[in-house]
Amino acid sequence: MPEDRLDKTDIAILDRLQRDGRIANVDLAEAVSLSPSSCLRRTKALEGDGIIGGYRAELDRTRAGLGLTVFIALKVAQHSRETSRQIESALVAIPAVVACHVVSGEADFLVEAAVSDLAAYERLLLDDILAIEPVTDARSTFAIRTVLSRGPLPLDHLARTTRH
Repeated sequence: MPEDRLDKTDIAILDRLQRDGRIANVDLAEAVSLSPSSCLRRTKALEGDGIIGGYRAELDRTRAGLGLTVFIALKVAQHSRETSRQIESALVAIPAVVACHVVSGEADFLVEAAVSDLAAYERLLLDDILAIEPVTDARSTFAIRTVLSRGPLPLDHLARTTRH
């Protein structure tokens, strides 16, 4: 479902589910002024079209024993689709990697990792990340304090460009 086919009700469903993914369908339907069956049908369509990518519990990193967040800027030796696929596959397989982006600028990839402490970070860097053959350089930045690590995506732009 392309974004230009979303209406204000679809946007309201998306907004509410971002804020409370465990909301019961009957309560969601009431919140967006739909019947439960219509609400469920729309939600399933949003899931089927991939706009809703899934549902998960958000864990507190510190309470889960992962009190150190590190951002690692990676440079690679050669730029090709195959190199990118190789690095992406290796990074996806590392449990400590919680986000990875292909970026422009000084680095080629920006990796976010959650680890327990500096010793765990050292193992991650030396045993996993620098072991990826095309990686030639890794520059790390440690989070001192997290102000915001998640949040609902802004949907204001959809309200301006969608059907009513």
